[in-house]
Amino acid sequence: MSRELWLALGRIPGLGPVRQRALLQHFGSVAACFGRGTAELAELGLGRAQVAQLQKDPGDLLNADDRRWLAIGDNAICSLEDSDYPALLRILPDAPAYLHLRGRRELLGRAALAIVGTRHPTPSGRANAVAFAESLGRAGLVIVSGLALGIDGAAHEGALETGTVAVLATGPDIVYPREHLELAHRILDAGLLVSEQAPGTGPRSGLFPRRNRLISGLSLGVLVVEAALQSGSLITARLALDQGREVFAIPGSIHSPLARGPHALIRAGAKLVETSNDILEELGPLFHARRELQRDTAAPKAPEDPQERMVWNALHEDTLSLEEISERSGLTLSALSAILLSMEIHGFIAPCPGGRFCRLSGFR
Repeated sequence: MSRELWLALGRIPGLGPVRQRALLQHFGSVAACFGRGTAELAELGLGRAQVAQLQKDPGDLLNADDRRWLAIGDNAICSLEDSDYPALLRILPDAPAYLHLRGRRELLGRAALAIVGTRHPTPSGRANAVAFAESLGRAGLVIVSGLALGIDGAAHEGALETGTVAVLATGPDIVYPREHLELAHRILDAGLLVSEQAPGTGPRSGLFPRRNRLISGLSLGVLVVEAALQSGSLITARLALDQGREVFAIPGSIHSPLARGPHALIRAGAKLVETSNDILEELGPLFHARRELQRDTAAPKAPEDPQERMVWNALHEDTLSLEEISERSGLTLSALSAILLSMEIHGFIAPCPGGRFCRLSGFR
């Protein structure tokens, strides 16, 4: 039944991720969001039309596309109510309240790196994307990309044997571009298709930047292989920086327009990489922290970093939302993204249902 409820919530016009998250935090569950009183919903800043929709039977909000998608038993929803909602995504203020999934759900729980780039790569650029995806996949990273032509497709192909996540800008039932329909079916066997858009949603220009924030949000870092200065890949890289992620770039010929994007990123502070080891060395502390956390069963001390200590003190014995942590600690929402990521990786805090956070039990 929860799949139907989430799809119904997604059909309410003007109720985007931020408002959906606010409703979830206020009422505690998606089921509790429906059937509320008019005054109670209006107090949350909802318009009359939105209030009226939330007072309907959720089943009445579903359309034919929703019902066709729900009829396939393997199709799944991963929401903020689920413990396996991606931890890196959960800490972002504009994280989707839920995701549509097809394929290997368990890949959401593994460390990931995004590989993005131009839709019109050179032969060497395509070969680099495949080679880096294969090498990083063997090292244990899930490769995330956007199923676009060019570098995206090459990255997915290179990681088919080790695990890849394709983030769609369309609904979960539509593959775009159609040239990658076969690749999408191969990913279903070895990886995962993810979308925040409702079933039946076709490709629209405004949806691709929104998709890009998920590509970077699911990943520890983003590798840009080849990209022109106006490439959407640079949007993904900028989003990654805003989210506190690492950005990597492969340099190219000074005569190639497709090298200008990576060179601009390198001048702005991205790490120049020549081999996959350059990336693994940069991400090494994150892997090390995760491994140590898994091995160490003793209760660790509270964080020493001053800003992490502010978050630690704000949480105390409570379970708080991002906004509540920001209010109690005095830290901005943009600063909290990187701080919460570090604290979660080092085992100080854990995500809780409803987009909230708490101290891990047993800490001093």
